[in-house]
Amino acid sequence: MAENLKGCSVVCKVSLNQLQILCRQERVFCQQLEVSKKNLNDFEVEYLCDYKKIHGKEFYLVKWKGYSESENTWEPRRNLRCVKLLKLFWADMDQELRRRKKRRNVTKLDISLASYLVQKAKQRQLLQCWEEQLNTMRVHKGRIFVQNDVDLDGPPKDFTYINNYKVGDGIVLTEVAVGCECTDCLGNPVNGCCAGASLHRFAYNDRGQLRLRAGQPIYECNSRCFCGPDCPNRVVQRGIQYDLCIFKTANGRGWGVRTMEHIRKNSFVMEYVGEIITTEEAEKRGRIYDRQGATYLFDLDYVEDVYTVDAAHYGNISHFVNHSCNPNLQVYNVFINNLDERLPRIAFFSTRHIKAGEELTFDYKMQLDPVDAESTRMDSNFSIAGLPGSPKIRVRVECKCGVESCRKYLF
Repeated sequence: MAENLKGCSVVCKVSLNQLQILCRQERVFCQQLEVSKKNLNDFEVEYLCDYKKIHGKEFYLVKWKGYSESENTWEPRRNLRCVKLLKLFWADMDQELRRRKKRRNVTKLDISLASYLVQKAKQRQLLQCWEEQLNTMRVHKGRIFVQNDVDLDGPPKDFTYINNYKVGDGIVLTEVAVGCECTDCLGNPVNGCCAGASLHRFAYNDRGQLRLRAGQPIYECNSRCFCGPDCPNRVVQRGIQYDLCIFKTANGRGWGVRTMEHIRKNSFVMEYVGEIITTEEAEKRGRIYDRQGATYLFDLDYVEDVYTVDAAHYGNISHFVNHSCNPNLQVYNVFINNLDERLPRIAFFSTRHIKAGEELTFDYKMQLDPVDAESTRMDSNFSIAGLPGSPKIRVRVECKCGVESCRKYLF
């Protein structure tokens, strides 16, 4: 039996960090885990809970990683080498003391302040964990950051990050049957390439920037095309290219999204992704969402009001993008592997240069100036279902975008 097991291995369900903690608890040395006699008594600080100063010496109440809160200990400053956690602890304390209009020179924290600092530390852990989860789920280049300097809210509940549409019951996406035969879609398109075959202009220039009017559809090369993944007519399908941050807004608009990088005008930023459902199902869900005071229903009414995208529980970072009456993003209908005009992909492109750190927004009730038949056809009912401007609206929602041209209400 032992001979049969020779060379076998079993995956350990405990992380290396947890194994290190177990070794220290049991006073066991392990060269592979880098636990030696020299560092056996080194323990990792998870977060700091409290502070006091006695006879000019500073002490911190420490929550040790891998140990319960009942085993927290007071440690002198000289014992702590967690510089980052110390900075975060004092930054949180300063912010809360300013909010309470109290002086910073404290020798002992009151119970409410110490409780707040613990809650803030726990929240930071939850948000960090969520950030790591989001980046594990994403398949696009752009990284996702999470920040909340406003309150103690943690990650949203009942939300799953997805990268592509989740198709609801009874809905079928028909794969495209043909593709282009170009070797250089931009420089030498055959029969007008994918866009030309559908009597539309090529959507992008050589830098990947959009050159179509708002309202015109985008036809990208698909999985049947001869061109490769670097084809200039494959922009939306490459996914988010920019590092973006989900952050908590300070004026009651909930979560928002800001860019961490400069974005050029007419650049693709993100898709609106969610669960594709029928308009009948959207009506049912919309009544529930109305009572909750929020909705993420987006009508796909390019030619017919048949389907809706619901990003309430399944979506990508666009789930958190807020409305503005003067937005920096514009919505376009995009067709790639599915040419059913009732089921376009919804893409956001920048309307101007966007600076790093600026919030990304779009107008929940778009108003286009029709310049051709395509624009007129698209604009008839193109809006967020269940929000002002849509036939499904049942409540009037105050707008908090704060721009000079604000319409005061979303609709």
